[in-house]
Amino acid sequence: MENYINIYKETRKKIKAYGYMMWLMSWDRETEAPKASLAYSSKQFGVIQEELYKIESDPKFVEAIEKLYENLNELDDQDFKVEIKHAYKELRMIKKVPKDEYLAYGKLIQKGSHIWAEAKENNDFEAYRPTLEEIVAFNQKLVKYLETDELKGYDVLLDMYEEGFGVKEYDLFFNTVKEELAPFVLEVTSHKDRFSRKLTKGIFPIAGQKEFGNYLMEVFNYDQTKGVLKESAHPFTSGTSSVDTRITTHYHEDNLLSSVFSTIHEMGHAIYELQCDEKYDDTMLHGGTSLGIHESESRMFENMIGRSYAFWKVHYPKLLEIFPKQLKNITLEEFYKFMNRAERSLIRIEADELTYSLHVLVRYEIEKQLISGKLKVKDLPKRWNSLMSKYVGKRPKTDKEGVLQDIHWSGGSFGYFPTYALGSAYAAQIYQAMNKDINVEEVVLNNDIKQINAWLKEHVHKFGQSKTPKEILQIATHEDFDPSYYVDYLKRKFS
Repeated sequence: MENYINIYKETRKKIKAYGYMMWLMSWDRETEAPKASLAYSSKQFGVIQEELYKIESDPKFVEAIEKLYENLNELDDQDFKVEIKHAYKELRMIKKVPKDEYLAYGKLIQKGSHIWAEAKENNDFEAYRPTLEEIVAFNQKLVKYLETDELKGYDVLLDMYEEGFGVKEYDLFFNTVKEELAPFVLEVTSHKDRFSRKLTKGIFPIAGQKEFGNYLMEVFNYDQTKGVLKESAHPFTSGTSSVDTRITTHYHEDNLLSSVFSTIHEMGHAIYELQCDEKYDDTMLHGGTSLGIHESESRMFENMIGRSYAFWKVHYPKLLEIFPKQLKNITLEEFYKFMNRAERSLIRIEADELTYSLHVLVRYEIEKQLISGKLKVKDLPKRWNSLMSKYVGKRPKTDKEGVLQDIHWSGGSFGYFPTYALGSAYAAQIYQAMNKDINVEEVVLNNDIKQINAWLKEHVHKFGQSKTPKEILQIATHEDFDPSYYVDYLKRKFS
């Protein structure tokens, strides 16, 4: 077995290095690369990807994984056992997906995000449609290539992001959302509260927003020797190790809270990555165990901490210092109510926490239909607008504020969206458990968020991918997943 272990570890070293190169190129493309460079960098990316594919599909490496998997019981290191299980699962892509299709798809999704960005900017779905049709077609084929006795259809894609969750589990969860939350949401959002025009129509210079973003990084103990904050079309977190995880946000002069909460949200993701045990940096177990658990951390930071009265009691004075004219005569109470207002909105990333899961429900139902072939890409805008009207109570007037608003499908991320709603539900359950050990409100009032980070590191973050989502929930909460915490939390907050 020693020989197979050595082959695996030596190959892993190369895969990590190539992955790091590709990650740096992707980060650059999304943040600072000049537009004219994109076609050239795509060409170089394709070459690197092809070399990486050769390494990953090397018969000796594949054999090493298969032999190690067959002899798991002979391996002493529990973490290494888990890694081999993951590696064996990933072999499906190498063994079952034709190489030429796999490589062509990699190039397609590299272009996809930039075609999407331009189409969104120009409100031009037709310019994006042919690319999206190719991406959907590949994912439909991918499902067929990877189906097993246990995983069929859309389940194949869902399982890639949240192990153990398929259509059966998500349908139960989203049915709870539809039955218990949707009527409550429509009731709460049937009337609008009135707020000062300074909040609803105010202009907040970007320089000031950036200053407050830098302040927030200090508040949340986001280590700037290991991370940076940049700007991109769509806020995201990107990292490879416990010493390098970066975030982006975006700025709108007429929407101060957009940058504030996207920055806090992405820091939740980044701190998870940075707090993974460093022993996983050179393995395939670094990073969040699943998209749902990852989203639980960002949603907890953004909503349960970042939108709390205790948080702004401490940090509103700093915002007043940066924007004295814009926020003159705006009390803490009004600002707090404004940031926690619940209303029907068109843009998912701007949605309040009460209506947010309904935005995800729209995408979940669409993805199921796209992958099954029941919905054609050409009919996507119409279907999108219909479901938004049905669940969120608001119909988009343009594709830019409708079907073109999210980047995910342009990168091939089908099965990803449902984890956003699941993550919010996980967050409510984990927050409840954490509050039994530490008084979260008191910690926030004392501006001591590092205590929260420390608790999350010990109960969630440090394990990286060495534990499944279900195991993490058991460690953190001593219970299986229970969506009632989420429903109760929202009803209590917004009643």
